Amino acid sequence: MAANGSAVTVKMASDGMWQGENPLDFALPLLALQVAVILVITQCLALALKPLRQPRVVAEILGGILLGPSALGRWGAFRRTLFPAWSAAALDTVSGLGLLLFLFLVGLELDFRSVRRVGPRSVAIAAGGIVPPFLAAAGLVPLLDVAVPAPRRASFLPLCVFVGAALSVTALPVLACILKELGLLGVPFGDTAMAAAAVNDVFAWVLLALALAVSGGGGGEPKGPPLAPVYILASGAAFVAFMLCALRPLMARLARRLGPDRAGDLACTGAVACALLAGAATDAIGVHPVFGAFVFGLAMPREGGLAERAGEKVAPLVSGLMLPLYFATSGLHTDVGNVRGAAAWGMVALVVAVAIGGKFAGTFAVAAGTGMSRREAAALGVAMSAKGLVELIVLNIGKERKVLDDTTFAIFVIMALTTTVLATPFMTALYRRTPTATTPESDDVELKGGDACPA
Repeated sequence: MAANGSAVTVKMASDGMWQGENPLDFALPLLALQVAVILVITQCLALALKPLRQPRVVAEILGGILLGPSALGRWGAFRRTLFPAWSAAALDTVSGLGLLLFLFLVGLELDFRSVRRVGPRSVAIAAGGIVPPFLAAAGLVPLLDVAVPAPRRASFLPLCVFVGAALSVTALPVLACILKELGLLGVPFGDTAMAAAAVNDVFAWVLLALALAVSGGGGGEPKGPPLAPVYILASGAAFVAFMLCALRPLMARLARRLGPDRAGDLACTGAVACALLAGAATDAIGVHPVFGAFVFGLAMPREGGLAERAGEKVAPLVSGLMLPLYFATSGLHTDVGNVRGAAAWGMVALVVAVAIGGKFAGTFAVAAGTGMSRREAAALGVAMSAKGLVELIVLNIGKERKVLDDTTFAIFVIMALTTTVLATPFMTALYRRTPTATTPESDDVELKGGDACPA
């Protein structure tokens, strides 16, 4: 590694310790060691938390927090050796690539048939869980300014949209894990919960796209023409329309012409390349690259097993290696020490209360009003409070755009962890059920992406 003025050049690999070079001063060996340490720490934490039935994402975020400035990162020698500042770009890029490919897989697997099967009830329940916490964000933002004064803060609207999106989302994979543990997948209650969570995911991506459009360059400093947010939204809508109305039929026609065998050979390489290009296109528009990859996944034709084959080839690498790095880097960027004083910790408690209470109240009211028993409605309200992947995407993008400062970011990461940790025991207490002939054993239900329940 050589420095020339303010520019820093990082070499890929060393010439070896026998020639007097430290491998940890070079990008590739350091990245390999970082990945290995993260995977070992998170796997150990996942095993420790398994008796508590906690989803794997909890272990991965905790692992990042343990390795980051909140714990071991406070030890200067550890930080300078294993996670020096110059190495952050490489680790963030690899984890970001994993996130992009995972959102492509989410688009591939998103099934609107479950929503149609359950009917308007799932849409109403999802809306009931989104609207109250999203509206509550308008009241939380002024309180954040008082409890966590920051010298540079985004304007009210971008911050309000990001906070509202963070409070409103539900982790579909985490909910699936909880239902699987309780043997509730495949029964009416489980179908309703999964369909409502799927609708919530769609709403969450719309909210994220809106947040990205109104945030502009972040930091409260507008960039480009005054109507830039309108241009971004219009360009994003045109991109979605092109993908779903023009590209999808074209890919379906190509798949039919090639046949299942030849189309399957091209599925993985072509799909990954197009997902990456779609991410680059939305980045050029002004929307985060993950949105482009997600929309391309939605646009992939299901005919002939094209989407299924692409997903089968990409999923193991993404869910087993690259996605855990994303969760861990979220923890690495979280410094719990930034949350100082009674006002800041009071804000943590308030944010957690709003995230759980808003979700619970809205979901319970709509579910009970549409005929669900009060016990089931309460269990569903608790389960819909679980956070996961989309929550962390919102928070990390908000931090990248300088909409969220370090302290606010830490507050919402703590909220995401708390709500996810509490979801399983509370749901178990409210809705424990012995499997019967109509309630399949949890071991007989297969979740997409395996049983690790990463998100």
